[in-house]
Amino acid sequence: MGIDLGSSSVKVALLDAETGKAKASAFSPASEMKIMAPEPGFAEQEPELWWQELLRAVGMLHQREPFKKEDILAIGISYQMHGLVCVDKDNHPVRPAIIWCDGRAVGTGDAAFEAMGKEFCLEHYLNSPGNFTASKLRWVMQNEPGIFARTRRILLPGDFIALKLTGEGVTTRSGLSEGIFWDFQEEGISKSLMDYYQLPSDILAPLVPTFGEQGRVSEEAAGLLGIKAGTPVCYRAGDQPNNAFSLQVMEPGEIAATAGTSGVLYGISNKNSFDLKSRVNPFLHVNHQPKSPRLGILMCLNGTGILNSWLRREVFPDESYETLNDGVALIPAGAEGVSCYPFGNGAERILENKNPGCRILGMDFNRHNKYHLARAAQEGIVFSLFYGAGIMEEMGMHLRTVRAGHANMFLSPVFAETFAHLSGCPIELYNTDGALGAARAAGYGSGFYPQFRDCFRGMELVRRIEPESGKGRAIQDYYASWKKGLEQIIS
Repeated sequence: MGIDLGSSSVKVALLDAETGKAKASAFSPASEMKIMAPEPGFAEQEPELWWQELLRAVGMLHQREPFKKEDILAIGISYQMHGLVCVDKDNHPVRPAIIWCDGRAVGTGDAAFEAMGKEFCLEHYLNSPGNFTASKLRWVMQNEPGIFARTRRILLPGDFIALKLTGEGVTTRSGLSEGIFWDFQEEGISKSLMDYYQLPSDILAPLVPTFGEQGRVSEEAAGLLGIKAGTPVCYRAGDQPNNAFSLQVMEPGEIAATAGTSGVLYGISNKNSFDLKSRVNPFLHVNHQPKSPRLGILMCLNGTGILNSWLRREVFPDESYETLNDGVALIPAGAEGVSCYPFGNGAERILENKNPGCRILGMDFNRHNKYHLARAAQEGIVFSLFYGAGIMEEMGMHLRTVRAGHANMFLSPVFAETFAHLSGCPIELYNTDGALGAARAAGYGSGFYPQFRDCFRGMELVRRIEPESGKGRAIQDYYASWKKGLEQIIS
């Protein structure tokens, strides 16, 4: 069983361990989980809501594919990265989770970057402390001292789900690296950052391996889920490392893409490299070993699927994504002069933590309709991802072949083809997703699959999109105009 905790929904999937084929999946809620914004730039969710939606998703799974308690061999967890869950001595959350797109700690991290020294931070953390989990915790300490005093331990979102399953609050090295708690020079928890932020060392959860037994399902959780007590939890990883694993992206030079709520390019490196402006971010990949380093270079664009879903909800309320994509395909490339800058979901790291908001330019009410807007939005998302890819290029990470799941925005032919034509590299789309990837990883973590390659039996290539040079030149011209507009916006 694979669990994928996103910010929009919780998805659960069953994988037939012998054949590697998906048996069934379900997600909850049907719409989107609520994100609370008590102040501008804030983004919070209730951790207990995640658990309730997980229970609902598993209930739907039982209806779609009835299974016996003992059928589940192991559980794997994928989760939204960079979140902060504060729990008390009884493991109850003491405040809503501060999630990945919350921008309140940008100033906290920037101040630490300056005070600790940019060179030191980049050499030791490969990142600025930025708006990551450690800086969010420091913000709580400074602004909510009563809450901080009640906090016994902090967890990442996936750690919280594992806690609800097993009763044990533990975390992983990969998880600590995504929170900027990891020192890449020392290969351990960063004492320098903990000291600077005045954080007690025991506020971090104990470490467990990314793959391997991390706890066993409790009697209480087993009763709620309809599975056997003692079922092992054998894997957890952030959504982007897990997405890369799902696509068998594990070796240097390989690149995975995702375009869900946010959009990500995630490439593998075997070197401790960094971006001087911390616009893209290296973390420990799921298969990292000190003697065989594997780092994931993550380029994140916040405003991706969330823009597409906003358009469907607010502009196309009576249409499905499929009919929306059909309408987009009827509009010429370049959207006949309409440009979209999809930065409407918090501070963007590729823009050095600026938050210019979403902008639509060039609309002519006598010429353009809502499908021009939707086409411009899809192209604007591709252009933004390609802009971020340029930063990865500066670090030596070149686009050659990009793998993605046949899901979310890659279901739009316009989106996928624009990406291929602009980047000049093939796009491979596979029949996998985060929940299935977590299930495959649980198979390895439990020992059922003896080698990594065994995890990917049953995974199929759905579509390969080859770039076309003629179309690429036209798209590159549109991109050049779009990029010029972006530079004016952020200057």
